[in-house]
Amino acid sequence: MTISMYQASIPVSIRTLNNLVSILEKGATYTETKKIDPSVLINSRLSPDMFPLSKQVQIASDIVNRGAARLAGIEPPQFEDNETTFPELIDRIHQTISHLNTFKPEQIDGSEERTITLKIGNNTHDFQGMPFLLYFVLPNLYFHVTTAYDILRHCGVELGKQDFLGQP
Repeated sequence: MTISMYQASIPVSIRTLNNLVSILEKGATYTETKKIDPSVLINSRLSPDMFPLSKQVQIASDIVNRGAARLAGIEPPQFEDNETTFPELIDRIHQTISHLNTFKPEQIDGSEERTITLKIGNNTHDFQGMPFLLYFVLPNLYFHVTTAYDILRHCGVELGKQDFLGQP
């Protein structure tokens, strides 16, 4: 049995983002229940040199939007990165999921060897499609969603492994 580039990217990303929505909703509920200013959690970091929760969510959104678009050979949508509330972050993730739902398998399948060039800082990196997905897009998605989860968990939000993994 083989798995297609579409199956390895779009459904996986949508599932992970839906789980992130649930995690953010628990964060929002926690702030309401505990009467905590939501901006405290939105601006929380695991370490002073790490991005805050809001940026972790924005990067998770960007990495899959841009990754899917690059695999399909189209221009990715751009977001302003100006979300400052749980509802705004959740809306951004819903917009990302809506965008991912527009892709058809034939747009992504066959992109295994497509050359993808990324400018990261002052450096340019060339990837083939499959390594781009498996070693750049998905690890980045998981890293930033995990970090968002960890920030909220560190702040006291009752989250468990099942929140990250979602329902089977």
